[in-house]
Amino acid sequence: MKSLLKKVFKRWETFLLVFLVLEFVVFGAANPKFLRPASIMSSIVNYISVCIISLFVTLVMITGGIDIQAPSIIGLTSIIIGVLWSDAGMNIWLAVLIATVVAALCGALSGFFIAYCGVQPMVVTLGGSFLYSGLALLISGMSATPAYKGISGFPAKTDAGQYVGFRFLGKGTICGIPMQIVIYAALILLCVWILHRTKYGERLYLIGVNQAAAEYSGINTRAVIMSTYVLSAVSAALAGTLLTANVNSAKYNLGSGYTLAIITAVVLGGTLNTGGKGSIIGTVLASLIICILRYGLPLCFGVSTQNLDLPVGIILVLVVLGREIAGQHMLAGLFKRKRKP
Repeated sequence: MKSLLKKVFKRWETFLLVFLVLEFVVFGAANPKFLRPASIMSSIVNYISVCIISLFVTLVMITGGIDIQAPSIIGLTSIIIGVLWSDAGMNIWLAVLIATVVAALCGALSGFFIAYCGVQPMVVTLGGSFLYSGLALLISGMSATPAYKGISGFPAKTDAGQYVGFRFLGKGTICGIPMQIVIYAALILLCVWILHRTKYGERLYLIGVNQAAAEYSGINTRAVIMSTYVLSAVSAALAGTLLTANVNSAKYNLGSGYTLAIITAVVLGGTLNTGGKGSIIGTVLASLIICILRYGLPLCFGVSTQNLDLPVGIILVLVVLGREIAGQHMLAGLFKRKRKP
């Protein structure tokens, strides 16, 4: 029993869970309105894009890569859906499918340069973020609706006020739980299964630890690495679809500014930026920590929403710095042991 408890308390996820509980205690004590279930679920829905994308960026970073282009794909997906539906008169679901395919191709393009051409992931995805956001702006110019207004009026809402069809994705509920949270929960289960119950997940870890060794063992490492960027782009397309359905507006810059939050959620969740280690549960807990932090600080302590990136950035720096210091202490300890006669 003691050994089991030691293992539990040594896990990074346990620390994250404790931190999340402390957030509820502190914010709940500061303002009882914080603990309203409806408000908490609403705050998660408002942040769901970051939560969804961070799940699949975890897969990318486990292989030793990084993806900072996902927010630009959110805007690209959104404006493609809007232009195809509003200006081309296309069925909304067909527009969503085409936008998702385009997003997957964007991920495949970046993944190809990274996996098959050996270009640094940071360079490729940084360039991709500019390329895809520029493409989104170009597509928005094809619409009769001015870019700054956004394309709105998506279907549909009944006379009774219930959301159906496309808008149900963003505003609908199932047994009182927002549809977006239900989708997020399903994606968590899917990612846990992929990472911990499939050979594909094992290959991701092997590639992150030693790509050359994984290649020698018969794994097509380049195809696996490329696939992670495709999955990340598809998750960004899903996030863009949900965000568009939620705010009832398609804009080319929808989702801009999410990069820091996504990377922070993955790194804070325990995924090493060098690859080989990562956890979906850790990413989920870290995403919720950031979400609750951004919800609680303005409500309970009057922090301006414009300054909410500051605590997120501080958390990211402290986590990375703490790991580096811990790693140096571990190496120093090993070095001392080797020098002992």
